Amino acid sequence: MERPTLAFVPGFMQRGDAWLPVAERLRERYPSLVLDHASAPPPLGAVPVAYSMGARLVLHAALDEPGRWPAMLLVGVRAGVDDAEERRRSDEELADWIEAHSIEEVVERWEKAPVFASQPPELRAAQRPGRLSHEPAQLARDLRRFGQGAMPPVWERLGELEIPVLLIAGELDEPYVQANRRMAALMPRAEQRTVPDCGHAPQLEAPDLVAAELGAFLDQRL
Repeated sequence: MERPTLAFVPGFMQRGDAWLPVAERLRERYPSLVLDHASAPPPLGAVPVAYSMGARLVLHAALDEPGRWPAMLLVGVRAGVDDAEERRRSDEELADWIEAHSIEEVVERWEKAPVFASQPPELRAAQRPGRLSHEPAQLARDLRRFGQGAMPPVWERLGELEIPVLLIAGELDEPYVQANRRMAALMPRAEQRTVPDCGHAPQLEAPDLVAAELGAFLDQRL
């Protein structure tokens, strides 16, 4: 049987090459397509492998268009936040700030976010060129449209997802570990994995482990 193409979807303020460490480890077994923007929709029939904002968009799209993809693998995602209105206001304030500053200033602030504290300086530096390639105005628009406060919670709809789903979170990213466990319990064919000693982006901090989890899941489910 022909193996499906893996469509790698980046997160906010990333480019597709952020996924290359994982994609290259799976390329001999699965063909891959690396998308360059979080909102770029993976093609019909591919298997989305998506992170953070990109994973949130893929999750919503899978619910809105059942059958579009045979499976999906989501890293650093939640089905909604409890404090959506507060988060929306926070995202709006950040979007306003982003619009008023240079991309260099935006990236400097973003790299200091607590959610990335587990990443060593050399890893943050490796991601910097991709982040600097963005336009502040577009980042602000993305935050207003696709931020966690802007997108409605979908907890009550997770039971509709009949495709295999793998949910991955870093061990140090406790809110997402808990959210993934809750999500997996609500989906008919979902599995949850926690990557040791990693934060919000385990695919960057431990690409060998994440690629192994993805490969094992795909080999078993597809």
